[in-house]
Amino acid sequence: MPHDPTRVSEVRAWLARAAEDLRAAAHELTAIPPILGDLVFHCQQAVEKSMKGFLTWHDVVFRKTHSLEELGEQCLGVDSGLRPLVDRVVPLTEYAWRFRYPGDLENPTEAEAVEALALAREACTAIRARLPENVQA
Repeated sequence: MPHDPTRVSEVRAWLARAAEDLRAAAHELTAIPPILGDLVFHCQQAVEKSMKGFLTWHDVVFRKTHSLEELGEQCLGVDSGLRPLVDRVVPLTEYAWRFRYPGDLENPTEAEAVEALALAREACTAIRARLPENVQA
């Protein structure tokens, strides 16, 4: 039985945005000096959008939020096997706001940013792998 083309399209759109965020994060690392605040923001966004794509595929309604804990709990309602990954990505939530506004005195370290990028890549890959192949494209 073929999948609903509208749902496939919506999920692909979420995953494409997640992939763009991963690309942006990787690119920020190549700048001299690296743009670390933006890099970690894009890592958080990539995981958020991957989760939203996963939830969309499973017809789970979610609210407009940046909370990876909230979205992760909803993902766990569909696939409890994601628990270890969700627990590891929840701390990325703060990157949605922590380094985004004037007056913030600190930036993430390069090691923190590299770790966030590796985790975001791992999370997006794991979430994508739980979707049908024709949706992953």
